[in-house]
Amino acid sequence: MANPKKIVVLGGGYAGIQAALALQKRLGRGEADIVLVNKHDYHYFTTWLHKPAAGTENPGLSRVDIRDILDPGKVAILKRTVQRIDTAARSMQTDEGDIPYDVLIAALGGEPETFGIPGLAEHAFFIRSLGSALVIREHIERRFAQFKLAESCEDLLTFVVGGAGLTGIEFVGELANRVPELCRDYGIDPALVKIIVVEAAPAALPGFDAGLVTHAVELLKRKGVDFRLGIPVKKCTSEGVEIGDGEFIRAGTVIWAGGVRGSRVLEASGFETTRGRVVVNPYLQAPGHDDVFVIGDSSIVLNEQGKPYPPSAQIAIQQGEAAARNAIALLRGREMTPFRYVYRGTVASLGRGEGIASVGKFRVKGLPAAILKKIVDARYLFKIGGVGLVVRKSGIF
Repeated sequence: MANPKKIVVLGGGYAGIQAALALQKRLGRGEADIVLVNKHDYHYFTTWLHKPAAGTENPGLSRVDIRDILDPGKVAILKRTVQRIDTAARSMQTDEGDIPYDVLIAALGGEPETFGIPGLAEHAFFIRSLGSALVIREHIERRFAQFKLAESCEDLLTFVVGGAGLTGIEFVGELANRVPELCRDYGIDPALVKIIVVEAAPAALPGFDAGLVTHAVELLKRKGVDFRLGIPVKKCTSEGVEIGDGEFIRAGTVIWAGGVRGSRVLEASGFETTRGRVVVNPYLQAPGHDDVFVIGDSSIVLNEQGKPYPPSAQIAIQQGEAAARNAIALLRGREMTPFRYVYRGTVASLGRGEGIASVGKFRVKGLPAAILKKIVDARYLFKIGGVGLVVRKSGIF
C-alpha cells in the first residue's frame, strides 16, 4: 500500500491556521498526512498587537497554543524555523533537518518594509510579533523611568510613529490612552509627552471614508497626538528621525509601522517575487510550481482590474480556506476553484471605547465601532476555537 501524500502548511499565522483547520476538517482519515511547521508553538493575533505593545492589554490575551486549535491526532505540529524551500526536491530546509512535501501551502507571513530608509532597521522598533510587542512595551515604561531620573532630557518622552495606516493609528490610539496612566505612576506632567505621527501619504488610514478619517485624526489630536502628513521619514538615528521637510525630530523612541513586505525565505528559495511577495495565479499557486500554494502577506492577489488587494488578516483567512480546498482537489485529481476575495469591511480601534468602521454602506464611529471591533475579534476566536476560546480570551470585552 502506497504511503499517503504529505501536505505541509508552512506558517501558523492567520492564513496558515485557517489552511490547517480546513485540511483537518475536509480530509478523510489516512487520505493524507497534514503537517504544520511554525517557529512558535503558539498562534498570535497580529491585529491585536498594538494593545500589548502600548501596554494597555495583557500580552497573554493575544496568543493561543496551536494545540488548542488543531487536533494533534490529525495534524503533526512541528516547531521549526524554515531556512529555504527546495522546490526541485520537494522539501524544505529547517533548523532541525529537512521536511519533505507533496503539496506545500506557504503562509510565511510578512516582514517590516523599510523602503531603504537609512537607520530604520538599526534604530526603530517594529510591531511584527508578540515578542516585539513585549519589547516595545518594556521600552516605553523604561523611558518614563529614565526621564524621572534625568528630567532635563525631554526627548526621552517623545515618541515618533512612522506610518499612519491601520497598525500605526491603532497603536497611537492605545499609546495615547496609556500615557496618562504612566504619567500618574511616575509623577510626570503629561504635557511633557509628545506623540508624533509621520506619514508620507497626504492622509491617514487609506481605504477608509474621508469623514471617518477626519474623525479619527481629530480625536487623536484632542488626545495630544501631532500629525505630520504628506512628509516622509528620510533617516533614522539613535537620536530621532529626519523628515522630508528637513526637520530633525529628536525622540527617545521611534516605532515604524510604514509597510510590510513578504518573506525573505521565498526570495532565497528562487521564487519570482516583488518585495518578497509572489503574484499567485487564480488558484493561489506560485507560477511554475503547481504543488506550491502561497497565501497571506507573502502573496499578491490581483483583482479584476489587475491591481493587488492590500494585505490584511481578512484576505489571509479566506486564502487559507481556499488554498486548503484546492490542495485537496489537487491530490484527488479534481478541478480546483479560483479564489474570490469577499471584502467584508474594515474596523479600526482608536483606544478604549473609540473606533471607526466601514461595513458595506454603513459608516460607524465612536463606541458602536469599538463594540463592532470586539465582535469581529470574538468571531475570529469562535472560528478557530469555539465558545471555549472566546471565554478564555474574555479580556477583549
